Amino acid sequence: MSKKAALKQKPADYQQVFQMLLENKKNLYTMLDRLPFPLEVFSPDGTSIFVNRFFLEMHHIHDPLLCVGKYNIQKDKILKKMGLSEGIKKAFRGETLAAYNINVKPLVQDLLDRGIIEEKPFETIVADFYLIPIINDKKLACVVFTMNIKKLYYGRPDLAQIKEYLDTHWQGRYKPKEVSVAVNMSVSRLYSLFKQYTGMTPGEYHKQCKIDHIKEKLNDKSLSIKEAFATCGEDSQGHMARVFKDITGISPAEWRNNQAV
Repeated sequence: MSKKAALKQKPADYQQVFQMLLENKKNLYTMLDRLPFPLEVFSPDGTSIFVNRFFLEMHHIHDPLLCVGKYNIQKDKILKKMGLSEGIKKAFRGETLAAYNINVKPLVQDLLDRGIIEEKPFETIVADFYLIPIINDKKLACVVFTMNIKKLYYGRPDLAQIKEYLDTHWQGRYKPKEVSVAVNMSVSRLYSLFKQYTGMTPGEYHKQCKIDHIKEKLNDKSLSIKEAFATCGEDSQGHMARVFKDITGISPAEWRNNQAV
């Protein structure tokens, strides 16, 4: 499996697996180290006790001991500023935390500031965070952190900032002036920079983002095509339906039918 594919995998529920392996921590950590997504394990007081290989490689951390035994997630001031501290406390009381579309840029900057890493491994990541409490003999044995990475931004900081903004503001119409103000550059500079490095205009990228979200909703067979479009703020009989066919080459109905094959 490629690293890119692995980054997009959703984390599995390891509750039962952990319970079976807790008696043999060597086997447990060997298994966790082979998982194709980032993962960290915390003791009941919040101290890091394990980080897997994927986590270390993704962040370019050369020594796990820079984290293990030294980092406490319950005392993390950056996570508190990000509004996650209450959810983290609940996880250590036995409730699973799921936090969606979290921008990890402040956390990466913190690793840099604390000397854990020497340079940014990427500009930022947008991910869903999961904190999974593992209960053994009716007591909290540990809490597992993992993430489902949805967007990973490399390269030029200014280009990453534009992509990040468009990815998080895909609903509604594309408004060049609003984007240019948000990323602090002129509309002409925004257009030329994005076109030069991506081969498409910001408006085209925005349309692609919207189409990707519509595709995701079309995969949900509990929604009608009309409802799938509506959840994305669009009319299945309107302009975006024509854009969908222009980009994919087929209609929304044909696209849905093809997914079932």
